[in-house]
Amino acid sequence: MVHYKTTEEIEYIRQSSLLVAKTLAEVAKEIRPGITTRMLDSIAETFIRDHGAIPGFKGYQGFPATLCMSPNEVVVHGFPGDNELKEGDILSVDCGVLMNGYYGDSAYTFAIGEISDLVKRLLKTTYQCLLIGIDHAVEGYTLGDLSYSIQKHAEDHGYTVVRELVGHGLGRGLHEEPEVPNFGKKGNGMTLKEGLVIAIEPMINLGQRFVVQGKDGWTIRTADRKPSAHFEHTVAVGKGKADVLSTFDYVKEALLNNQHNSIIIH
Repeated sequence: MVHYKTTEEIEYIRQSSLLVAKTLAEVAKEIRPGITTRMLDSIAETFIRDHGAIPGFKGYQGFPATLCMSPNEVVVHGFPGDNELKEGDILSVDCGVLMNGYYGDSAYTFAIGEISDLVKRLLKTTYQCLLIGIDHAVEGYTLGDLSYSIQKHAEDHGYTVVRELVGHGLGRGLHEEPEVPNFGKKGNGMTLKEGLVIAIEPMINLGQRFVVQGKDGWTIRTADRKPSAHFEHTVAVGKGKADVLSTFDYVKEALLNNQHNSIIIH
């Protein structure tokens, strides 16, 4: 069942989503070659708890960490660890928080130092896919219209769309109905209505679309081991225009002041 949110509930989700945004900015301040994803995870957990919230992912269906840390060919759901990030890596950082009974959820793919033009184009296109999806999170469009718009932009630029993982509704639950695929057909699926809150999260591959699951039961990698990018916003469907409840503004500001990372995806 799809749960439509009241104005008050949307504001609670916005508060949680903005804390996610600020948490990602704390990661952006420290991300650099030589740091471990475990260190970044610790920074994020401390920041979330210091602001009176609970890490939304930690313990969720057994997930062991605050952040999903997914470098290079890892699409999503990677575990933080002790391997150091290297110049030329990319890293998807996915964060959720639970505050005042409501979840927020957002993800940003960071460039570690200088990355290749090939991968930079992948990140830029994936970010554009997110923005295009948001443009279709408007009352009167169908879910298929939104999904198709993401798929078309990715494939028109020579990339492929992961199909085994999708976006989702959220509110009191981290994952609520409906599922929000990044592929689809125009006109298909439910008609979007004001009050629907969804996480839109394109997962776009440089190579083929196929993925494999790691032995840990969580980590999803591209089957061909080519890089994958991932961006996510929490969005409330609106009349005429979507209401984006999360933001990358804090991340971009932090990256501007991070001497180790000059690449900001627009």
